[in-house]
Amino acid sequence: MGELEELYDRHGAEVAFFIVYIREAHPEDGWVLADNRREEIAVVDPVSLDERAAAADACALRLATRIPILLDDIDDAVASAYGGWPDRLYLIGRDGSVAFQGEVGPFGFKPEELAQAIETELG
Repeated sequence: MGELEELYDRHGAEVAFFIVYIREAHPEDGWVLADNRREEIAVVDPVSLDERAAAADACALRLATRIPILLDDIDDAVASAYGGWPDRLYLIGRDGSVAFQGEVGPFGFKPEELAQAIETELG
């Protein structure tokens, strides 16, 4: 989150930043990561929007992010429409079209590429 927070600090007055919290990638009742066990992260896959909101709140607190968080609905419509699972970076341009679409994370999650796209968009 450090690089995204830096982008937020640098461009937050000119660009609206949001995190869209989507389906949990590593729930307790699914694919659990050893890192999650070590860091005592245990999230059951939410089955309601209220549960997803609680998970997003816990994530925001743990990551200490200042970037506003939006929730995808429990049907995962946003994640499906944008291919956002498990994570992905986007920049929507001034004209409302997709100005930048990062590769699928975690390996394609490259904030430096988003930074370059923001600089290009802002001119």
